[in-house]
Parts: sequence; C-alpha cells; structure tokens
Amino acid sequence: MTHTPARQKLASDIVTLADHEQHARQHLDDTAWAYFSGGAADEITLRANRGAWDALPLWPRVLRPLAGGHTRVQLLGRTLAHPLLLAPIAFQCMAHPDGELAMAYAAAALGAGVVLSTQASVSLETVADTVLPDPGRGPLWFQLYLQHDRGFTQALVQRAEAAGYEALVLTVDAPTSGVRDRERRAGFRLPPGVGPVNLAGLNAPATAALQSHQSALFDALLHHAPTWDDITWLQSITRLPVLLKGVLHPADARQAVSAGAAGLIVSNHGGRTLDTAPATATALPRVVEAVRAVDAALPVLVDGGIRRGTDVLKAMALGASAVLVGRPAVWGLTNAGAAGVAHVLRLLRDELEIAMALTGCATLADASPALLDVDAAQTKRL
Repeated sequence: MTHTPARQKLASDIVTLADHEQHARQHLDDTAWAYFSGGAADEITLRANRGAWDALPLWPRVLRPLAGGHTRVQLLGRTLAHPLLLAPIAFQCMAHPDGELAMAYAAAALGAGVVLSTQASVSLETVADTVLPDPGRGPLWFQLYLQHDRGFTQALVQRAEAAGYEALVLTVDAPTSGVRDRERRAGFRLPPGVGPVNLAGLNAPATAALQSHQSALFDALLHHAPTWDDITWLQSITRLPVLLKGVLHPADARQAVSAGAAGLIVSNHGGRTLDTAPATATALPRVVEAVRAVDAALPVLVDGGIRRGTDVLKAMALGASAVLVGRPAVWGLTNAGAAGVAHVLRLLRDELEIAMALTGCATLADASPALLDVDAAQTKRL
C-alpha cells in the first residue's frame, strides 16, 4: 500500500463516529464529499435513516446475569465474533490512497465482514489476497451489479469464485441512479487514476437512435435492468450463495425467498436512489416478518444510518442477523486509512457490548422486540 503520512494517525478528539464524519469533511474536497455523503433529491430518506434508529427507545432490564456474555452470531454457516460487516462502497481510493485495501486490512483485524463493490477502485483479486490469509477475518462477499453483457457478468462472477469470495450480494434497488442534486451542484467527476477497475474491458451497450417521443431511460437504459428472471439465471451460473440487497417491501421479500435467495439485505442504498423511500429501521421488522413466515432461518441484514452501538442492538432486536456499515467506514478511511476504519469498527463493537450490558442482554439472542416495546414485553410475561 502507498501511505499518506498526514492521514495515518487519528486525531485525539475523535471519539465517536460523528467525530469521524466532522474530521473527514476537512480532508475531502467538495466533489468527493458530495459523492460519499450526499443522498437523492431532498435527502429525506437519507435523514430518515438516522432518525428512525434514534426514535426507537431501548427499555432496559436490570439485575440479569451478564458474566460470560458475548456478541457472537451465526451467519451463512459461520460463527462471527460480532454482527458488523462493511457495506459495499464504490471508489474508495477517492477517500484515501489505500482505498479498499485499507478497508480490507481493518476488517480482517477486527473480525468484520467485507462486501466489496463491483465498482471498487482496487481489483477484487487484490482485496481477496489481502483478506483471505487472516484466520480471524469475517466473511468476504462480492457485491454485484448485473451488466448488460451477460458474458461479462458471468466472467466477473467466475473471477469472484476463483478469488475465494464466499457469497454474491446482488444490488436490486438501482436500475438507474437516483436524482443526486448534491453531486450535480458539486460537478462530480472521478479524479484521475480512480475508476471501476473490475469492469475493465466492458463495452458500452449498443444503442439505437431515439425518436423524439422516446425516453432515454425507458426506451434505452432500462432495457438492461435486471428482473426476477435474472435472479434465476445468476443462481444457475454460480455455486456461491446469492443475497439480494435493496429489499424494502414485504412482498418482494417473500418473492425473494421463493426465488431461492440465500439472504436479504434491507437497504435503501443509503438514501441515494429513491428519495422518500422508508427508513431501513422502519422496513426491517416488516421484511423480517414476511421472511420468517416462509423461512425462519433465512438471514436478514440491514444497513442505513447506523452510527452507534445502540443502533446495532436495535437492529438485532428487530430481527436482523447482522448489520452493514457504510459511510462511517469511509470517514474512518479518510481520516487515517486502515487505522481509521479499525477505530470505527472498534467503537461500534465496544458500544454494542455496553448497550447489551445496560439492557440486560448477555448475548444477542436476548435482544428481541420486547427490548424496544414495553407493551410487547408486558404481553410476553402474561
């Protein structure tokens, strides 16, 4: 890795994820800041993601035996030290020269899972070589956007399999980009030397000239948007489990289970696609209920707005199997490379343990909806 000395040491006053965000703003230029921090349109969903976790009160229980407690969880056949994974984020070398390699080093050191973006600025093989030798690492998954060229997509999947990735995470909520006003105001362009290296060699789709009455979106781009049939095709070409990322509606959750998905990630793309979509904390219990009615064991993960260990505990109480952390990891990366990402993960892990102890949860199996709803807790005792 190349090193930028001024950004390898954490400032002494960074003690929360919010502090990481404030310091990162000082390091990133306006275009990179707009890309990483911005949401779609009026950013209502972006703000709602955070507010929804805050709005959930924790109802602590006291005098419970806590000695010997732990944060371990089971996920896709593995025992994880804690339920924290790093969400897929594109072009991380815009935040720090070490980019996805620093993320991978930090995740491995802290036992966190990594979901590498299709649009990573470091090759998927390089990241896998970095993570796989570490015996204490978490899961290594590859996030996939289906490309217009099925042959290219299949080759990309085969590369991920050969490199040692353990699951595919198919993003299903972005057939087109959202209306990202903040990026447009900033005039966002990728800086020289940063790009989607894993998509090298992909040719642009052939397009016919549009008539004056036609839409560039509906009559061109969306001809290549994935459908449920593509889920079947993807599963037919890979031995890896396929999780669907971007599910909010219970009906889609049920269809995903019927389609053989290995897991779901409740996500609204960090508020970057459809503005006014529900917050993930609002959607999570509805998706969990829909999934559990069909398959009680299918993992349901969640991302969006998680900034405190209490948020992680609330997600688990709502039925999540694990959580993914996005922007805070980028802020840590910006501030101090791998050390900054590790600090973000350590803060969340420590805060989660404290929240568990203060609510009477020795393990995450003790976190149930009763932790968030005193009326449900009283009903359960009757």
